[in-house]
Amino acid sequence: MKSNKKANFYLDNVFIHLTVWLIIFGLPLFLTDRGQGISWSNFWRSTSVMVSFIIVFYINYLYLIDRFLYKQKTKEFIFINLLLVIVVASCMYFAHDFIMSLNLDGRPMHRRRRYMSMPYVFIGRNAFSLALIVGLSVAIKMSARWAMVEAERKELEKAKTEAELKNLKSQINPHFLLNTLNNIYALIEFNPPKAQMAVEELSKLLRHILYDNNENFVPLVSEMKFINNYIELMRIRLSKNVTLTTVTDVPLGSSLLIAPLIYISLIENAFKHGISGNKKSFIDIQLHERPNGVVEFICKNSYFPKSEADKSGSGIGLSQVKKRLELLYPNRYKWSQAVEKSEDESVFISHLIIHTK
Repeated sequence: MKSNKKANFYLDNVFIHLTVWLIIFGLPLFLTDRGQGISWSNFWRSTSVMVSFIIVFYINYLYLIDRFLYKQKTKEFIFINLLLVIVVASCMYFAHDFIMSLNLDGRPMHRRRRYMSMPYVFIGRNAFSLALIVGLSVAIKMSARWAMVEAERKELEKAKTEAELKNLKSQINPHFLLNTLNNIYALIEFNPPKAQMAVEELSKLLRHILYDNNENFVPLVSEMKFINNYIELMRIRLSKNVTLTTVTDVPLGSSLLIAPLIYISLIENAFKHGISGNKKSFIDIQLHERPNGVVEFICKNSYFPKSEADKSGSGIGLSQVKKRLELLYPNRYKWSQAVEKSEDESVFISHLIIHTK
């Protein structure tokens, strides 16, 4: 893939160069002398100028810049170009003199004598033009090199991002599975039938993780079903003092794509810190597809923070959510987490808005 892009880049450059030089060489054909047709003397003199420009341009573009300028040999580069410019400017003078000696247009010869009397002016003027051509060659070569380096940097950055995302997902999946297995283990002790149901729900979740979760982005509808399956799995172990409400406002025909497993860690966190064994508690989860590719997720839960002794796992989930959001939606998401306290209870709110487009 990388070699193909380089080949296309070089082909594009060749096409641009050929087009520009063909246009420049064609310009002398339109040089006329007060409506009397093409001035062949002007045409061949202009052509000799263009050939000189091309020689200086490509000696620099194809050799000198790579050989000296890119290797920090600036003094050698300037010295060689000074010699090149003087030699080519002198050759231009003699070429012009030869063309004028042919007298292709039948002009008076006194013009040639006036022209020959100012060789240093002619050479100096053309040396200045050739120096500009050298500068143009350096500018174009540097721009082309910068464009290539920038393209390669973006490719490397993309590859790095994809590698990081794969690494993050490989960490999230075991983390998610560990938490779910802990829940099922707790169910086995006091309610084996519910544990069996939990294993069945878990198999659905694992199917999504193993087969539907291989891309960086999945349909929002698919992710919504995954979330609902997870919530139903968690609902099995809830006691009567917990109120669980969910709202998933995503049209079944939605074609919107979302990063997989972005929301599951937030929901896990709600079940982890939002449930009390002896107090009334609640979890309210909402997922909305808004216009213009905006997805809004709101999770509210009663807040019973765990002590250090009660905490399980490494807390990897939320930190990985942050990293994945930065990689996949840079400057296109807003995530806030806050605890609202009142006399009766504390409520934890996690609010995530993603602009997918």
